[in-house]
This record gives sequence, structure tokens and C-alpha cells, in this order.
Amino acid sequence: MTLPGKVTIYEVGPRDGLQNESALVPTHVKAEFVRRLLAAGLPVVEATSFVHPEWVPQLADAAELMAELGEAGRDLPVLVPNERGLDRALELGLKHIAIFGSATETFAQRNLNRGLEDQFAMFEPTVRRAREAGLDVRAYVSMCFGDPWEGEVPIDQVVEVGKRLFDLGAGQLSLGDTIGVGTAGHVTDLVEAFVAAGMDRDHLAMHFHDTYGQALANAYSALQAGITTFDASAGGLGGCPYAKSATGNLATEDLVWMLTGLGIEHGVDLTQVVTTSVWMAGKLGRPSPSAVVRALAESPA
Repeated sequence: MTLPGKVTIYEVGPRDGLQNESALVPTHVKAEFVRRLLAAGLPVVEATSFVHPEWVPQLADAAELMAELGEAGRDLPVLVPNERGLDRALELGLKHIAIFGSATETFAQRNLNRGLEDQFAMFEPTVRRAREAGLDVRAYVSMCFGDPWEGEVPIDQVVEVGKRLFDLGAGQLSLGDTIGVGTAGHVTDLVEAFVAAGMDRDHLAMHFHDTYGQALANAYSALQAGITTFDASAGGLGGCPYAKSATGNLATEDLVWMLTGLGIEHGVDLTQVVTTSVWMAGKLGRPSPSAVVRALAESPA
């Protein structure tokens, strides 16, 4: 068995992590969160989302946050739901955007207010204009393993939706286990199905949630399948405001601990990320759900 020698961690804490918090986090705290994560060596930090404030009020300060981050913020990816979100990203001179599609009809209706088929018509002009402006585009597809309303999602359905989103002009496709029901065998089958459909493993990323405690096992399975990009959230923050059964993301610290133990290069300073997550937990008023954060934070000096 050969595992990858190097992995890229795509940090989603400031966006996917904070969007599900009940309390509004001040803009300057978010900016400091982003800066600390970058200083810890995380190569990609997704900063925020240009969604309508009524949808996700926790991220209503997206423009203010990017302005506070200054020039460094231009290199950070942001989520855009449609052309209006893209317009805001272009106005700020940002270089990287992400779109967020759904593998199921019900979640597309709830999250996008569009049908499964209609989402492609919405995203096509967004991606086309972004590419014409020289922006890098990432595509997320959610509910790849299970949907709280529809149950298990057929693999061929996930592959069809994912490839169509990617083929709009994305450079990478992130496969999301939005409610954390995936298992290691399912991960293998899904990756192999995408490869059989013509997708390059280098164009795939995995986005796991730890609802059933399977995120690390699933990440290991994805490593075995040749995946080298993993989404993770500092301290295990996160969820989804449109799927209440979606709990925290795979914790960055837990992933880093495993990768280090496997001898896989990742470039992240674990101590700095743990310190950052402890700091953010203090701002949120509750402990981090990350096992590694709890273990290291409680270790005697």
C-alpha cells in the first residue's frame, strides 16, 4: 500500500466553521482567526461566503472582513452562491471563488432554492464569468454520502452531479459528507467511481464531517485511494445551517496528527493551530470538539 507523500489541507474554519455558530463573531476576531491560521502554515484558508445576510447572518460581514484582511485577503478563496456573490468578489479584486452545489433534489431546494437540474443553469454564468476574469474556481458538491431527507445517495447520481459541476470550469471538486454518514468503504467506492468516469484524483478533494466519529477513518481511506487534498476546520468547528444533523467538520488538528504519524508532509504547525483553536473556543464560549485540541491543551506544560 502506497500513501501520498504530501497532502494539502484546505482550511474551511472561518467560513464553514463559523457559519453555523449561534452567536455573531466580530469581524476583527474573524480576521485574527484567518491570520493565525495562515501563520500556522495552512496553505489555503477559505475566508468567508458572499451569501445573502438573511441566509447566513453569521457571514453578513464578508465584505468588511475581506477589506480588513487587506492585500492578503485577495489570495483567499470565498464562497459565492451566484452571480451577485461573484460581483462582490470581483469588486474586491479577489482571485479564488467556490460554488456550492448539491447531489440531491431536496437539499438543492433547501440550500439553493433551485431544483437539482436548475442549479447548473445558475452556476454556469457564475463560473464562466469568473474564469473569463481570470479567477480560480472550486466546486463543492454536498450530500455525497447521505441526505437527511432522502437517505443514502446513489453513487452514480453523485458522480453525475459532481462531474457536471466540475465541467462547468472548476479546477477542483470537493466531495462533501455533509451529515457525516460516510464510511471507509463508501469513500473508496465513490473515489473509484469518479476515476472510472474520467476524473483525475488530483482534481478531487474530500470534505468530511465527524457526526458518527468516522471522519478520520474516512480520510485514511481517501488517502489509500490516492486523494491528496482534504478540507478541514480548525478545532472541528462547523456544520450546515440547512441540515441540522450536520455537526462539526473533520478537525484540522486531528487530521494533522494522523498525517504526521503516517509520515505524510503537510506543512502545518500543529502547536500553532491548537493554540488558535483554544483561543477561538474562548471567543465562542465553549470547548473545542477536536480530540487532539483537548488532549494537547490539557497536557501538562
